[in-house]
Amino acid sequence: MRSDEDPHGVNYLIDEDGPDPVPGHVRLDYPSIVWNGGMAAATIIAGPFFFAPSAAALFLATTGAALLLGHSVGYHRMMIHGSFKAPRWLTRTLVWLGAYVGMAGPYGIIRAHDTRDWAQRQPNCHPFLRHGTTMLRDAWWQIYCRLELERPPRFDFRELDRDPFYRRLEASWRWQQLPVALLFYAIGGWAWVVWGVAARIAVVNHGHWLVGHLAHNRGPQRWTIDAHGVQAFDVPWAAIPTMGEAWHNNHHAYPGSARIGLDPCQSDWGYAFIRLCERFGLVWDVRTPTTMGVRPGLTEVPRQEPGFAAHSRDGHAHT
Repeated sequence: MRSDEDPHGVNYLIDEDGPDPVPGHVRLDYPSIVWNGGMAAATIIAGPFFFAPSAAALFLATTGAALLLGHSVGYHRMMIHGSFKAPRWLTRTLVWLGAYVGMAGPYGIIRAHDTRDWAQRQPNCHPFLRHGTTMLRDAWWQIYCRLELERPPRFDFRELDRDPFYRRLEASWRWQQLPVALLFYAIGGWAWVVWGVAARIAVVNHGHWLVGHLAHNRGPQRWTIDAHGVQAFDVPWAAIPTMGEAWHNNHHAYPGSARIGLDPCQSDWGYAFIRLCERFGLVWDVRTPTTMGVRPGLTEVPRQEPGFAAHSRDGHAHT
């Protein structure tokens, strides 16, 4: 359960002896192959034939809105980390937009996120959980496969179970695209369906893997967390497309913070939206590193000046 005493905790995972993040097997995940592969195939095959300026504009608008309101603010900062509070109508809206992204339902995204979060805090974990293999293999694993740990962690979903909305959304998250697709077809025909649904889902799912892979392998780094087997890196070029999520080194340092871009020069549209809602009284109890205080075990590394060598997971410098 979410703990107000530990804003850096893994909120839904049961802390107990026994689970092991190392031994496990990567298996084909046929629903993911059909879903992610089908959306990618539809985009590659049909996209060029149904391209139109209005469809391109729809793709940009819906992808941006889904990533900002759904994935970054609704799913990640609010539901998973509890970095702010909101009224039930807004909470449900943001969580529905998270499902609309097309990656997973609320229970599924928590299981995937918190398992990885917990595993990366251990001295060692399976390469699947730390993006610790080649880029091509990691893409195949993350997008089209699943990891079956021999001793997986258990979860406490009582907080979500209190509201039937979450259970219904978990059971139907893929079907949430259907009314959207019908609306788009009625307005813009197949071009809007291909670019407003298939292309959006394909780009978001594959792009999510790419940024995640880079954020756990190499890039600028300001913080390290003692005793954590996996450290994170920033992916500056992806800051705007991810709505601030690409400052992943900051997020590892302060996972419970609603603000991820901690420096003035670090774009963070997700936090900007939260601040706007706070001004209108729509959200409250917004957590930031300032309100959370110093995190135990956090070490700040020397600043990297422009042109300074970035570091990779293996500790070697890369110019």
